[in-house]
Amino acid sequence: MTDLHIHHTRLTPQMRGVLQGMARAGHPPLHTRTPEDARKAYEAGAGVLEVPKAALPRVEDFHIPARDGYRMPARLYAPIEAGGAALPLLLYLHGGGFTIGSIATHDVLCRELARLSGAMVVSLEYRLAPEHRFPTASNDAWDALAWLAQHAATLGADPARLAVGGDSAGGTLAAVNAILARDAGLPLALQLLFYPGCAAHQDTPSHATYSRGLVLEEPAISWFFGHYVQSRAEREDWRFAPLHAPDVEGVAPAWIGLAECDPLVDEGVDYADKLRASGVAVDLEIYRGVTHEFIKMGRAVPEALKAHADAARAMRQAFGME
Repeated sequence: MTDLHIHHTRLTPQMRGVLQGMARAGHPPLHTRTPEDARKAYEAGAGVLEVPKAALPRVEDFHIPARDGYRMPARLYAPIEAGGAALPLLLYLHGGGFTIGSIATHDVLCRELARLSGAMVVSLEYRLAPEHRFPTASNDAWDALAWLAQHAATLGADPARLAVGGDSAGGTLAAVNAILARDAGLPLALQLLFYPGCAAHQDTPSHATYSRGLVLEEPAISWFFGHYVQSRAEREDWRFAPLHAPDVEGVAPAWIGLAECDPLVDEGVDYADKLRASGVAVDLEIYRGVTHEFIKMGRAVPEALKAHADAARAMRQAFGME
């Protein structure tokens, strides 16, 4: 049996069906395109496997200023109308290897998190590489979190109940933000991390085991990160690789949701271990038989619905809503 066949026996039947559908569609891989084309392709395909788009009583587009004056697009999702009780707020940072992804590609997911948790979600369109290289994305994410902490009340949010979350590269940004928040004395209720990138060099066993045929392939990882980080020093900077953070004591409690058949699974477990070793409360879930990106496949992959519900429950508990 080939390596690929062995992995495919680990996959759920639904996940295998998704991968077969992708193979049949025959789209050129993202890493063979220009960043601009890759962004368009990712956006075009983003809704294909998603659950239906939830209607919410309040969805508003606005802008958040970055430190250099750039106005970052943001979208607010709330499960109740403006003017009601102040809601806890999650800043959500989308995935896409720091190179692709947008508010649009993660619209359905953010709606689900708001709907299921009862909290407000603000999705941020931070600046992307290669036009904006390291550390622009993590600076943008931090500037947004700091701004939201100051302006929560004007949005109808509760400044005493803030959290940060994201998937993949957005999970990296969320983990980094949790460290920056601790350093700034900004209390966060939770860091919500879906399969975050945490390591500098992609050299864990899962990077070898799951490098081909499972949505996120090794050439794509190299392509994404090559656009964002330019040197060994940048790769080993904890703002790219939070496993290199010198100290994570006192950061926000974490909920970490990983995919079993994902190159990033080992470093996600390693980061959970690093947090726990520093006394941080960690709830770690590993969803069996699914790949990277599964949380955006709720129409096809039942584990996505479970992950949405688990993450929303973690938000409610962290925010004292149940």
